[in-house]
Amino acid sequence: MRFLGNLVWFLLGGWLSALCWAAAGLLWCITVIGIPVGLQCFKFASLSLFPFGKEVLYGGGAPSLLLNIVWLLVTGLPMAVGHALWGCLLCLTIIGIPFGLQYFKIARLALLPFGSRIVG
Repeated sequence: MRFLGNLVWFLLGGWLSALCWAAAGLLWCITVIGIPVGLQCFKFASLSLFPFGKEVLYGGGAPSLLLNIVWLLVTGLPMAVGHALWGCLLCLTIIGIPFGLQYFKIARLALLPFGSRIVG
């Protein structure tokens, strides 16, 4: 079931979500200071390609908090709003609910990506 969900996800827009994360990563990697942030974006782009069967564990300390604040102001809020809107649209139908829940998972990750780990 996980394979089928990931396949449908990829074909119907998962690639677009991953492309947004990769574009954000490329923009962050323009400067030397932004490279750690860009590398984090690339990690989450891989999650956006195939999210079914993966969990996100949140944690972190003071450095994660500081990076999350900068991230939220610069990149995180627009990406989180976009993913949340897609999640809401997909949850309007019964078939779209599992896919909408994956978009909500990615939207939450777009708000607080630093200090989180992908398990699965």
